[in-house]
Amino acid sequence: MSALSTDHLLGIKDITKEDIETIFSTADNFKDVLNRPIKKVPSLRDITIVNLFFENSTRTRISFELAEKRLSADVINFSSSSSSVNKGETLIDTVNNILAMKVDMVVMRHPAPGAAKFLSQHIDSQIINAGDGTHEHPTQALLDAFTIREKLGTVKGKKVAIVGDILHSRVALSNIFCLQKLGAEVMVCGPQTLIPRHIRSLGVEVSHNLDEALAWCDVANMLRIQLERQEISYFPSLTDYQLQYGLTIPRLNKLKKEITIMHPGPINRGVEISSDIADSEHALILDQVENGVATRMAVLFLLANKK
Repeated sequence: MSALSTDHLLGIKDITKEDIETIFSTADNFKDVLNRPIKKVPSLRDITIVNLFFENSTRTRISFELAEKRLSADVINFSSSSSSVNKGETLIDTVNNILAMKVDMVVMRHPAPGAAKFLSQHIDSQIINAGDGTHEHPTQALLDAFTIREKLGTVKGKKVAIVGDILHSRVALSNIFCLQKLGAEVMVCGPQTLIPRHIRSLGVEVSHNLDEALAWCDVANMLRIQLERQEISYFPSLTDYQLQYGLTIPRLNKLKKEITIMHPGPINRGVEISSDIADSEHALILDQVENGVATRMAVLFLLANKK
């Protein structure tokens, strides 16, 4: 088993193609473990991990917690909504207090881009970025690419369209970096107001027409509209968005090929994707959830072995 080239997972931009492939081969082994009657291994028995979430999260936090417990780690859950952060405590204060408890690893979600990197420069624990503002969400990109590899055999040479709110999406940015490192072609698709102005500098195709993007791609990764991050209106209405960018059965039926449908969740059913597609055999949404645990187990295990 190869070692990772980094002591932290701060973003896909900071890791190599070889790192990604090492994570995938390790995740393959852990997926086998998850399908056994006894789903627990003692790999991280002496490791203490704190899940430090300064933003609300259900799916990612539960996925990390399950991965940690499957590896037999000691787990501490910390949520800022019920903590001293609301009383004005800084990130450094919070972390120093947690480190006084002798924590080996911190899984952190924070609304400020760069927060995970800042933390890694100030404390001795290993940091895993579980989402920093609109910057990166590396484990989501890893599990998405792992799911494409599992379904299609390889990521290399595949055409992946990322559709929706690209402007506010850390998932989109991490996916672009990850897919390109693995040799895929990437297109982003959405209203002009939700596509970052300089996105082409990352080497991606840009489309404002969903039917055109679907005709081009092998995989469509549908992102939700992040209304909680939008201070102004970027399109006339959700109904208008759904008509132009919503994935429906009639739209899929117009294609002369089958494509794979993904969604990082949570789903706005009837907006970016219809329920009949989300629940169909075309969609890998539940595979993504299952693969999230195996992929996060791999990241935790490989980083712990760097110590």
